[in-house]
Amino acid sequence: MARYACLLAALLLPGMASATMSFSFTGTLTSPDDDTQTDFFLANLTLVTGGTITLQTYGFGGGTNAAGAVIPSGGFDPFIGLYDSTGTLIDGQSDLFVDFPSYQGCPPAGTVLVGSNQFCGDVAESFNVAAGTYTVLLSDAAYYPIDGMLDLPFFDLTGGVFQTCDNDSNCISDTGDWALDITAPDGSTVPEPGPFGLVGLGVGWAIFRKRRGEIRS
Repeated sequence: MARYACLLAALLLPGMASATMSFSFTGTLTSPDDDTQTDFFLANLTLVTGGTITLQTYGFGGGTNAAGAVIPSGGFDPFIGLYDSTGTLIDGQSDLFVDFPSYQGCPPAGTVLVGSNQFCGDVAESFNVAAGTYTVLLSDAAYYPIDGMLDLPFFDLTGGVFQTCDNDSNCISDTGDWALDITAPDGSTVPEPGPFGLVGLGVGWAIFRKRRGEIRS
């Protein structure tokens, strides 16, 4: 079950005040690719005013999330995506398995040794959006929707296991653990998700998977 925490942080700027809220989620997927409620995480996010949504994962390399919880390393290499109210992908992000520190998710997330190199498997992305309701999706990097919509079918490169490999075929076994921070303008809401966020999404049995590009997870 996902754990949820909300923090409010004020950012004081010359002549004005701006505030953001951070929502922290953690959980465990039971499978990377079985097209069920247990192979992805979804959450609705409603903004009362336009602003910036930032997504940051910690499950692969570990770190300290916005709720102050220490996240251990060892989880799978994730994909994150943001969808609008019609279920259309606004943008998604995976690490493309790049070397630390060239990817924006690390730090604050840590890195993991694969073969002879430390790699950043966690991701971060910011979106400037209008007021409205959006859906955040997190899944295994090698399991993603084919058509850019929050629906089936998905393209599956996982082989049914949580695993991360480099371009020289050095592989490590991952767990299904994940951790995600969602930061949004003050007044935004993220209802406590039901089983993996499916309750009340209005997009049916939606699932999202992340593309890994040259690496497989």
